[in-house]
Amino acid sequence: MTLPPPRSLWIETAPTPDRGLGAGLLPADADVVVIGGGIAGLTTAYRLAEQGVQVLVLEAAQLASGVSGNTTAKVTAQHDLIYADLLERKGLEQARLYGLSQVTAIDWIEERADELGIECDLTRVDSYLYSCDPDQVEKLQQEVAAAAEAGLRSSYEQSIPGLTADIEGAVRFTGQAQFHPRRWLLGLAAEIERLGGIIVEGVRATSLTSRAQQVVHTTHGDVLARDVVVATHYPVFDRGMFFARLEPTRDLAVSGPIHPADVPSDMCLCVDDHHSFRTFTDHVTGETQLVVIGEPYRTGQRLDVQAKHEQLAEWANTTLGLSSVTHRWSAHDLTTPDRVPYVGRYHLSAEHLWVATGFGQWGMTGGTLAGLLLSNLITGSADEELRELFDPWRVSLQSAPKVAKANLAVARHFGMDHAHALLPSKRPADLEPDEAVVTRVGRQLVAAYRSPDSQLHTVSGRCTHLGCVVNFNNAEKSWDCPCHASRFDVDGNVLHGPATRPLSRVGLADETDAAADETGPPVDEPGPAGTTPQDW
Repeated sequence: MTLPPPRSLWIETAPTPDRGLGAGLLPADADVVVIGGGIAGLTTAYRLAEQGVQVLVLEAAQLASGVSGNTTAKVTAQHDLIYADLLERKGLEQARLYGLSQVTAIDWIEERADELGIECDLTRVDSYLYSCDPDQVEKLQQEVAAAAEAGLRSSYEQSIPGLTADIEGAVRFTGQAQFHPRRWLLGLAAEIERLGGIIVEGVRATSLTSRAQQVVHTTHGDVLARDVVVATHYPVFDRGMFFARLEPTRDLAVSGPIHPADVPSDMCLCVDDHHSFRTFTDHVTGETQLVVIGEPYRTGQRLDVQAKHEQLAEWANTTLGLSSVTHRWSAHDLTTPDRVPYVGRYHLSAEHLWVATGFGQWGMTGGTLAGLLLSNLITGSADEELRELFDPWRVSLQSAPKVAKANLAVARHFGMDHAHALLPSKRPADLEPDEAVVTRVGRQLVAAYRSPDSQLHTVSGRCTHLGCVVNFNNAEKSWDCPCHASRFDVDGNVLHGPATRPLSRVGLADETDAAADETGPPVDEPGPAGTTPQDW
């Protein structure tokens, strides 16, 4: 099956007006600066703006063009097999609170979409977790019982309407939802502006100084604020050490036209291989698309991502009858050790610096709940039990082994990938079109890619966050960091944090010798004493 170039269905079907600065100046101050224009940031900004708070939203790219525009867009409290786990590790009250918070998020989106007249193709559907493996039946039954104890409308089913696969059992949650995420968020953004909030695209926050007020340093100047919300998916300021407490993965997605009668009308996730799917009927065109997501992998691993995309398309064809793919994209997920998002204070001594991250694959409800909670924390009206459940600084001894394992993996990548870069490999000059390599050229570690038009793109091969060696993503034509999941385009521009600085351009005078440009220190020399690459 021929696959199109990467492009999200949601982004292509919901163009956004230009909110760049142009010749204008960045506002000098605001009551609250929200960094990040995805679902968590925009929900926070809307809730504050409707209470009369002066809000400034800063988005490095375009609104809802990151994770919120590259999702399956399931709006559900069914977050894989989670409630039995929550019940065991956190107890009944916290399991109930978690479930209720997600249901609250679903209801809030529906109520606001109706109230504000935002046409975002929101429909109520059921959600299923299913398995074709008899060994998984007991887990499914335990999940049904735990979810029911947590107050969720759940049941055990032997079949799923419209699904022809021979399943062993399924967990059904009724009254869930799905929507067009970008249409929802662009509608919310328009409401923020109507309420007096300011949204600026194309401005990247690079650092922060905490004084009597917060000073947000950006690529276009500084902004003063009483409170700052960091809703950049991966928190971009290292002071919270979130990069050591989040597991980054990428899921691949494909979509294409389907007849509605040929597939389930409800949302489904197979727990055996974590393939997830739903339909989307566009109210503008009337066309129904099948959206399938799966083939997860840790961001930055050296693997053939293009082949994984092809495997996903083949699964969608074989299992669900998707005969052509019109869109494909990738979702970037961050998961906490206990699978409960971090929403609250950025660090222990922070009084006016806030964060929302770690939604796993469930950011539509998780990000919405984060916006509701953060706005209440800022205005002093937050529920104390909810604050404690999502506190980024909660202590969990059960999570310690997961954190240690993840950081050992980072250390292994740091050492092995540097060693791998020393092995004999192609010179940049010898690359064929659409081929890439990370190699030593002289004293430089160079990440080189030759585009289909034969243009050679050469940048530093070390991530500007903490110096890990990047790997090439051959599906999205990007340099991805295996340590903490920063991503860069072939010219070094930041696509995804925690990095905030681009990879240095490397000039190859005759494609045999490398010379670093003047924008930063040589990539193989340490920075100033006591600093990390992020500080250089």
